[in-house]
Amino acid sequence: MQLTFQIKRFNELSLTELYFVLQLRSEVFVVEQNCVYQDIDGKDEKAIHLIGTFNNEIVAYVRIFKPGDYFEAASIGRVVVKQAYRDRKWGYDLMQEAIEVTKTVLNETNITISAQLYLKKFYENLGFVQTSEMYLEDDIPHIEMKKS
Repeated sequence: MQLTFQIKRFNELSLTELYFVLQLRSEVFVVEQNCVYQDIDGKDEKAIHLIGTFNNEIVAYVRIFKPGDYFEAASIGRVVVKQAYRDRKWGYDLMQEAIEVTKTVLNETNITISAQLYLKKFYENLGFVQTSEMYLEDDIPHIEMKKS
């Protein structure tokens, strides 16, 4: 079985969807990565939310921004797959869908991301190239990467 994707603007998210998206982000970015940071950053209202569900459970998610809302180019962030499902390689499906949404919904092909350094190879396999030196974001090594 595969993921089912939904594209939603902030005001289209149900309270239940928003709750489970925030729960998933917190589960991975705060608890699993042991990183205290402000996930609810005031940018969700501007984002396109791509939600991946499996058996009616939200198990994958990204947010997508038009140029100027996060980086100068369009951007994809908060890329997350629930830990129990990572062995299915759904991160690639999620990112390929996010790249496609960026093209079709935003009509943009230039994409910038702030990638965790350990995921460099993953993003390179999706066509991204490193465009910065390593920097710390919330005490986690990151690099800027771009795809055109």
